[in-house]
Amino acid sequence: MQGDSLCCARLEGAALVQAIKRWGRELGFQRVGVTHADLGDAEARLLDWLAHGYHGDMDYMARHGVKRSRPSALVPGTVSVICARMNYLPPQARASRSVLDDPERAFVSRYALGRDYHKVVRSRLAQLARRIARHVEGFAWRAFADSAPVMEVELASRAGVGWRGKHTLLLARDAGSWFFLGEIYTNLSLPADPPEADHCGTCTRCIDACPTQAIIAPYRIDARRCISYLTIEHKGEIPEALRPLMGNRIYGCDDCQLVCPWTRFAKTSREPDFAVRNGLDDASLVALFGWSEQQFLERFAGSPIRRLGYERWLRNIAVALGNAPSTPAVVAALEARRDHPSALVRVHVAWALARHGR
Repeated sequence: MQGDSLCCARLEGAALVQAIKRWGRELGFQRVGVTHADLGDAEARLLDWLAHGYHGDMDYMARHGVKRSRPSALVPGTVSVICARMNYLPPQARASRSVLDDPERAFVSRYALGRDYHKVVRSRLAQLARRIARHVEGFAWRAFADSAPVMEVELASRAGVGWRGKHTLLLARDAGSWFFLGEIYTNLSLPADPPEADHCGTCTRCIDACPTQAIIAPYRIDARRCISYLTIEHKGEIPEALRPLMGNRIYGCDDCQLVCPWTRFAKTSREPDFAVRNGLDDASLVALFGWSEQQFLERFAGSPIRRLGYERWLRNIAVALGNAPSTPAVVAALEARRDHPSALVRVHVAWALARHGR
């Protein structure tokens, strides 16, 4: 944990929590909550999910062991967790459904259209922590934003920031699910907020809408079928049976969020860092497939997509082109990559060309 020796007016208990929430809002977070570090039976559910192999080749999920479900095992001395959420939906982005309905365009998950959220959210959390440190002696902390083995949704739901939807994402009545989560692990014993009640009821729209039927039961996902996993986490060949179901989704998938009734309450982001870059909200598949590796690296500097790597970027677009109409431009783009140096790219290009009768 990091510490700060600066100190001014001391705050404690409920007064401190209220101040933390106010400071969080001033730093751009829409909601802040506090929970204890004991995750109870969440560990048993995590271990059962891993035992079924639903994590696919995300080996790090198992490698970290109980550090994910025991905050004090990850950061010794952790007693409380401060959870926060920040809206990310870009206000100027083309409507998702109109992109998904245009098979010659590329759909990129809305969270990845702008700057890398890891850096933005973690930086704001660090600012919040330093502000707390000025008012609390002995305050120690570490901040995370999808950057360590942390059960973000579990913690946030316990902290009253929202509730876990049947698609396993966090939902909020005033924001849907279009937000990032972040946490501050701390040695302070803070009053915990009550958890948010579940407001999904009998609705199954997210389950019904999943293109690959990856939501195998309410609150349970088989990542091996999830398009977000296949296009981002999975390093090898995408299973052939799933390729036609991916449509034009080249990085992530938002379908379960788009159909959720709570989405209508979502707010667009005021963060300039989350504004659309490189026209990714409405880009041509053919145009993106024509990028050189240098263009990929330069244009995605500071983007979460850069970590995907150029090879998998081409793999994903090749699949989408295989699902696109058989226009001369589409076929020509694929033919140009037929002899690509990467075997991974060649396999998916060959599949796509076969789809177009080539």
